[in-house]
Parts: sequence; C-alpha cells; structure tokens
Amino acid sequence: MHILVVEDEDAIADPLVVGLRREGYDVSRVATGEGALEASSADLVLLDLRLPDLDGLDVCRRLRERSRVPIIVLTARGEEADRVVGLELGADDYVVKPYGLRELIARIRAVMRRTASLDNAGGPMRVGELDVDERTRRATLAGSELELTPKEFDLLAALARDPGAALTRRRLLAEVWDTSWYGSSKTIDVHVAALRRKLGDPGWIETVRGVGFRLRMP
Repeated sequence: MHILVVEDEDAIADPLVVGLRREGYDVSRVATGEGALEASSADLVLLDLRLPDLDGLDVCRRLRERSRVPIIVLTARGEEADRVVGLELGADDYVVKPYGLRELIARIRAVMRRTASLDNAGGPMRVGELDVDERTRRATLAGSELELTPKEFDLLAALARDPGAALTRRRLLAEVWDTSWYGSSKTIDVHVAALRRKLGDPGWIETVRGVGFRLRMP
C-alpha cells in the first residue's frame, strides 16, 4: 500500500515517514501542494493544510475532483468550521496536530476498511479462484465454501484486500486482533497454518522472511 505524505515541515514529515515504513507501508513525501497534485497515484494521501504554495483545502478539492483516493487531513487547524469544510471538500478523515502515530495508523486502517467495503459492495474480493466477501463473511475457493473461524476469515480478508503485498505481523495484529502488542505473534502463525490447510495449498499464503505474509495465487 502506497501512502503519499504532503507535509512541508521536515521535523514532522521525517519521523512520520519512518514510522509508516516501519509498519510496512510504501511511503513517498512531497512538501508542496503542487507536488501533491503532480505526484504519481497513491492508495492514500496524508495532507497537511498549511502548505507554502497552495491552501491545503484547495489541494484536497482538486485531488477529489480527479480521484477517489482516500484523503486524511493532518492539520493544526482544530476549529469546527475547518473540519466541516475539509470533510465537505472530500476528505475522508481529519486529524488535528499533535497526534500519536498509533492513532494515525488506526485512522488509516479505518479509512481503508471503509474504502474497501465501498469498492467491494457489488461483490467479493477475488484472487484467482479465491473469493472473499466481507459483506456476507463468506470465502469460497473454486466455488466451494471454506469453513473458517471468525479470526481465520478476518486474517484472510486482511490479506485479500491487498493481494501480493507483504503485510507485517504488526499490521496483521492490529487489523485482525485489534492490538498493538509487539511481543510474540505466534497466534498469527497458528492461524496462517490453519488457513493453508483449508486452502489446500500452502502456496496461497507466502511467508516473507523478517516481514510477515502475503496472499498470492500458488
């Protein structure tokens, strides 16, 4: 998943980029509104409103006019009027500085879950012959329904939202188990092993050494 950070202050942008990359995200950063408008496509935009060249609200509006990319506004402007304007112009969420990295990552995940639900409202996520439908909480392989526990389904759905991408253990713990515990993550291995058995081929879920797991067609 590629995140574009639009922030002109190095003291804010640098640790943010490092923190997001540590969580397994692909991150690029620009320091101006024009840079944001000229940047290559991203899966989510973190947009500061106080930019040196353009008003961040105008950047938000112009991004929304041409794309459905999720936008989270990051700003010191905490007044209700600013929040309302930002959301009306198309921002998906609004986070007031100062904020904690954990809070921001939780907001990112929530926005991406909502976006995935909207994008897949007409049908399940498909990876080859594997269909994962979050609306009905059913998963089928070659037309046959898989008998999954609730956590097995949640784990499979998390992987299926971004097939081919390597998801870190931290990210899976946060999305599936709703925890920031960074100790032993053996529970993930147990559920991955169960999923591999039920999928019938261990190649469906690939271990990415030192990182986590990815879903792919075997």
